[in-house]
Amino acid sequence: MWRKALGVRGRVWHDTQVPGDDALVCVAVVDDHPMTRRGVAAILTDAGGFAVTASTPDPGELGDLGAFDLILVDLYLEDDTPCVPLVARLAATNRVLVMSASRRQGDVRAVIRAGAGGYVTKQSDPELIVSAARTVAAGGFALSAQLADILKVELEQDPEPDTGPGRLSQQEARVLDMIAQGFTHQQIAFRLGIKKSTVDTHVERIRVKLHAGNKADLTRIALERQRRGKA
Repeated sequence: MWRKALGVRGRVWHDTQVPGDDALVCVAVVDDHPMTRRGVAAILTDAGGFAVTASTPDPGELGDLGAFDLILVDLYLEDDTPCVPLVARLAATNRVLVMSASRRQGDVRAVIRAGAGGYVTKQSDPELIVSAARTVAAGGFALSAQLADILKVELEQDPEPDTGPGRLSQQEARVLDMIAQGFTHQQIAFRLGIKKSTVDTHVERIRVKLHAGNKADLTRIALERQRRGKA
């Protein structure tokens, strides 16, 4: 079984011979540097479990976004302006992992607020890029330890109030901590010895209590709560 060919347009290529294996994560790479695109594609392909089915410097050439399980996006495309609006648009329908040479606090925070599932620097080891891609593709949140430290500093300088109407239960706090570590709902269920549906219920309660939107919001809140030493 083979996936339907997506064709070729302009500077973007689409792989027309991708095995129709449900275990494969179909990835699009958006970066204005050809060598970076080829390098990332090689890293993911060699790791196994990924099929890089599109590579382009122009996100407008991706076509049907529903064809991708994960989109890797360079934060700075062709100019010095971070493409945060693009990240927000893609994250509304797809799981997005941002790659960038930037380690600026503002960039990290803006990307998380835009709904990206993760952020890795281009200086990261290949193993970290693969791990982050797998985590985000599975619905988790990935952030390198160095960038997590940057985000914590940002939170300390500009903390947001805990607006929840009540404290979390011990189990809800455990679930929130695991979400901050990048675990998927299924992985959390396995580690806590409960059903995934129970984890889903906990997450919904957490969102109501803390007025959190997406998983990135939950992660930010978890880091802030840890900084303040809350249970």
